[in-house]
Amino acid sequence: MNDKQPSMRRGLSTRHIRFMALGSAIGTGLFYGSAAAIQLAGPSVLLAYLIGGAAIYIMMRALGEMAVRDPVSGSFGHYTSLYLGRFPGFLTGWSYAFSMLVVCLADVTAFGIYMGFWFPDTPRWIWVLGIVCVIGALNLCSVKVFGEMEFWLSLLKVTAIVAMIFGGLAILLLGIQPGGAAQVQSGISNLWNHGGFFANGIGGLVASFTVVMFAFGGVEMIGVTAGEAREPQRAIPKAINSVPLRILLFYVLTLFVLMAIYPWSKVGSEGSPFVQIFSALGIESAAALLNIVVISAAISAINSDIFAAGRMMYGMAENGQAPASFASLSRFGVPWMTVAVMSLALLAGVLLNYLAPQNLFLILVAVVTFSIVWVWLMILLSQVMMRRRMTPEQVAALAFPVPLWPVGPALGIAFMLFIFGVLAWFPDTRTSLFVGLGWLALLSIGYWLCIARAGKQPGAVSKPVPAAPVP
Repeated sequence: MNDKQPSMRRGLSTRHIRFMALGSAIGTGLFYGSAAAIQLAGPSVLLAYLIGGAAIYIMMRALGEMAVRDPVSGSFGHYTSLYLGRFPGFLTGWSYAFSMLVVCLADVTAFGIYMGFWFPDTPRWIWVLGIVCVIGALNLCSVKVFGEMEFWLSLLKVTAIVAMIFGGLAILLLGIQPGGAAQVQSGISNLWNHGGFFANGIGGLVASFTVVMFAFGGVEMIGVTAGEAREPQRAIPKAINSVPLRILLFYVLTLFVLMAIYPWSKVGSEGSPFVQIFSALGIESAAALLNIVVISAAISAINSDIFAAGRMMYGMAENGQAPASFASLSRFGVPWMTVAVMSLALLAGVLLNYLAPQNLFLILVAVVTFSIVWVWLMILLSQVMMRRRMTPEQVAALAFPVPLWPVGPALGIAFMLFIFGVLAWFPDTRTSLFVGLGWLALLSIGYWLCIARAGKQPGAVSKPVPAAPVP
C-alpha cells in the first residue's frame, strides 16, 4: 500500500479491547438464550459451560500467540491464509464477515422490537433506520471513539449481570420466595432435587453444547483488534487472560443462581430469566429495566459486529481476497468503505427480513452457528501449522505461547470437531451443518471464479512474518 495514504491507528487500549470482547460475548444469548440451554441439559448445563469455556480459552490463547507475534488487521483470516493456504483463508474471512452481518441483522431487528416496548405506535423501520445510521456514523469516527462507546455499553451489561447475581444471592440467603409462589422453594438443593443433576441424561448435556458454544461467540474479536491496539504485545495477553475467566464466571455463576432459586424446568417460563429474578425481589419495573439493558446489548453488538466485519474485509482486501476498495482508509485511519457496505447491507437485509419468509432468516442464523465453530477450528489449526514452521529459537522467543503445547491445541481441535458432530447428530441442529457446508460450497465457487481463475496475486500475506520482539 502507498505509504502516503492514511494508515490504521492504534487507538484501542487494553480497557477497550477487554470490554469489546465482553460486550460481544455477553448479550441476548445470556439475557434470553440461557433458558434454552437449561431446558436442554438441566443443571448439568453448568458442566457444559465449564468444558466449553476451557476449549474457548485454549482457542483464544492460540489466537493470542499468533496475534502478539504478528499483530495485523484481518487477524485470523490473515493467519489462516498464511499458514493453511489462501483458499482456507478466503473461506474463513468471508464466513466470519457474513456471520457478523447476519448477527447484526438480527440485532437491528431486535432493537426495533425493544423500542416498541415504550413506543408501540412508532413503525419499527424508523428505529431500525435510525440505529443503522447512528452506528454507521460512529464507526466512521476514529477507532478511539468506537472503543470508548463500546466500553460504556459493555459496562452497563456487566453491571446488570452483577446486580442480578447479587440479587439472586440475596433471595437465597434471605429465604425470599420467588414471586411469592409457595410452590417454588429456593435453595441449592434445586440443582439435584428435580430429576438429578443430569436431569435429561448425558444426551441433554451433549445437546446443550451447541447453544453454549454459540453463546461464547464474539470473544475472538480480540484478535481483530490487534491491528489497532496500543502496545499489542501487552494489551492482547492481558485481555485474553482476563476475558474468558470473566465470561465463564458470569455465565456459570448467573445460571447457578438462577437454578438455585427456581427449579430448572421453570427457568424462562415467564419470559427472560432476568425478569424473573428482579420480579422476585419485588421490583415492579423489572421488565422496563431489562429493556434498557437489552437495548444497550443490541447497540453494543451492532457496534462491535460492524467493526469486526469491516476490519476482516479490510485485511482480506489487503491480501487480494476482497475488492481493493475495501482497503481504502479515511483521514481518521478507518476503513470507511467496509463500514458503508455493512451499513447498506443491513438496510437491505432488514427489508428482506420483512419481505422474506421467516424460515429464510432462520437458515441465515444457522450459518452463524456453523461459521463461529469453523473460525475457531481454523484458528487452532493455523497456530499448529505456525509452530511446525518455526525454529526452536523462534519458539523460545514467543512472548505469549499457548499453554499445554501440543496437548492443549490438540484437545481444542478435537472439541471443535466434536461440536460439528453434535450439530450433525441432533435433528434440530442438523440444518445448521447442512446450510454451513452449502455456504462453504458457494464460497468455494466464488474463490474459483474471482481469485483462482482471475490469477490474483496475494498481497501482504505472501510476505514472511518476522517474530515480534519480546516486550
